[in-house]
Amino acid sequence: MNFELKTLRLDEAASGKSGALIVLVPDGFTPGEDAISVLIRRATDSGDFKTEGGLLQAYGAARVTPARLILAGIGNGSPASVRKAALAGMAALKGSDAKEAVLCFAASAEAAAVHAAVQAVSDATYVYTATKSKSEPGKLNRVVLGVPEAASVRETFENSVATMRGVELAREWANRPANHATPIHLAEVARELGKGEHFDCEILGPKEVAKLGMGSFMAVAQGSEQELRLIVLRYNGAKKSSAPVALVGKGITFDTGGISLKPAPEMDEMKYDMGGAASVLGVFRALAECKPAINVVGVIPACENMPDGRAVKPGDVVKSMSGQTIEILNTDAEGRLVLCDALTYAQRFKPRAMIDIATLTGACVIALGGVRSGLFSNRDELAEALMQAGAKAQDPCWRMPLDDEYAEGLKTNFADVANVAGRAAGAVTAAKFLQRFVEDTPWAHLDIAGTAWKGGAAKGGTGRPVGLLLQYILSQVEEPAAAGDKAREPGKGKKRRA
Repeated sequence: MNFELKTLRLDEAASGKSGALIVLVPDGFTPGEDAISVLIRRATDSGDFKTEGGLLQAYGAARVTPARLILAGIGNGSPASVRKAALAGMAALKGSDAKEAVLCFAASAEAAAVHAAVQAVSDATYVYTATKSKSEPGKLNRVVLGVPEAASVRETFENSVATMRGVELAREWANRPANHATPIHLAEVARELGKGEHFDCEILGPKEVAKLGMGSFMAVAQGSEQELRLIVLRYNGAKKSSAPVALVGKGITFDTGGISLKPAPEMDEMKYDMGGAASVLGVFRALAECKPAINVVGVIPACENMPDGRAVKPGDVVKSMSGQTIEILNTDAEGRLVLCDALTYAQRFKPRAMIDIATLTGACVIALGGVRSGLFSNRDELAEALMQAGAKAQDPCWRMPLDDEYAEGLKTNFADVANVAGRAAGAVTAAKFLQRFVEDTPWAHLDIAGTAWKGGAAKGGTGRPVGLLLQYILSQVEEPAAAGDKAREPGKGKKRRA
């Protein structure tokens, strides 16, 4: 979707030549004498339109140039109300021939409301087409966001559009079937991103990963004919000496459970078990547009978890890159096995903060459903910053405990640690396992098992938590690099085969 921000009064919106006009009307709106204000006044006076969640459609309204006019009530103007109204307005356009639409605030628009509007338009217009033979994208290809004063919200608007570009990329790759989204395919996406200004990309294959001693990562991959890839992306927006934010995304491109085989119903949805990896790629897509003055590293361990004759078995013991040995009691708890080696690897960049993102546990779905991502952290200030970022991005998370007692169940007689600790507090014990591999690095873990995907009629990837992560990164931005200490030029990092 192409977005544009304009300063628009209602009389200007009424005389515009777009195919459709959606007007967001708040409580307490004071109508003027323009055609749309007159219509709003008449509709509210008659009770046919309510500013609290109301929707009214008109065709060929007097003195209104766009043929389709939709009034959508946003109540108190909260982001949630704006999002709901914008979604309803966009849904009313479904099936129309309009190629361009104007979404106009009838009164003042706060930055958070602008973000919610962009987010809603993106959600409403995203169409998956990659593996369909006769699918057509929606005809609507341009949306103008009209506000009373564009200059005051332009930065928010531009960051919101960048975020939505990242969300759409993350949704796209989470939605693709596993045979169209292999580790090699993910590496190709990363390589394309790595060609951008201030970007580097390095792709490591099985030989390089073996040389690093990533025995835990390799154990998960050994049952698949698809070769693993360790994807390393770097965005160099600040001076070289500035410590980066490190993002580590779980990239299990298909998860059968391995020898601990999952039940058949809904196993197809395990194509989205690389939702963490997709969100990291989405963040880097957004960084290409935002270009913030900060360094960011993305590490993605990508592989399949399959149950053939070479697959790792329950009871096997493997050695991680950190040197710790792991007894694999359940091969379906594979995400933590690839992440632990990736976390160890990411520490070589000496990050200011390290955040892993993973569709890790069904237990987190039970705990938090699909509303909030689970947040675990060994630093209060990092956890608080992520909570605030999630709230601002309308991509919320909720902090969960990390008491030492939760690690008791990970003890084993046959290795340094077991990869599971039973059903009780499964999301927490998974996080405690990962915590063993972060040493003293400020670290957070986002369990997105409930938020990265929707089931039912709306089945598909959500692109979360791209918004949360990008908002956190933007909140950490430094001053631009000084002359003589420039960020590393693009293309200078090592690039290996995919």
